[in-house]
Amino acid sequence: MTHQDFDRRAIGWTWFAAVMMWLNGLFHVFAGLVGVFTDEFYPDAPEYLFRFNDETWGWIHLVTGLVVFTAGVALLTAKPWARVVAVVMVSLSMLETFAWVPTYPVWSIIILSIGASVIWALTVHGHDIESIPAN
Repeated sequence: MTHQDFDRRAIGWTWFAAVMMWLNGLFHVFAGLVGVFTDEFYPDAPEYLFRFNDETWGWIHLVTGLVVFTAGVALLTAKPWARVVAVVMVSLSMLETFAWVPTYPVWSIIILSIGASVIWALTVHGHDIESIPAN
């Protein structure tokens, strides 16, 4: 394996993580907008510690989505701080999604899977992109 092949894979995994963060952020934004602008859209979850009304869930999703999307954009700067921020924001997104599992279990599992794949890509391959010289 040449140095150039190693660099291409690093770029590929970082782009994968960034695009998944954009999608994850957009999914949160759409779920947030639905919660903010409609009543009674989300099904009532059973008695649960994190039982909020639709508008509260909407604002939580909207803010989380915007921050995760922005962190995904920052990830493409190839700066170490951007990778750390991305991992932290995806982790927070996963915690929020876990709290939302009783409301939409299948959707939550999909979002949790995206988050896990992003964290894997950034922690295993994300540091490699920092060694690539800027063109």
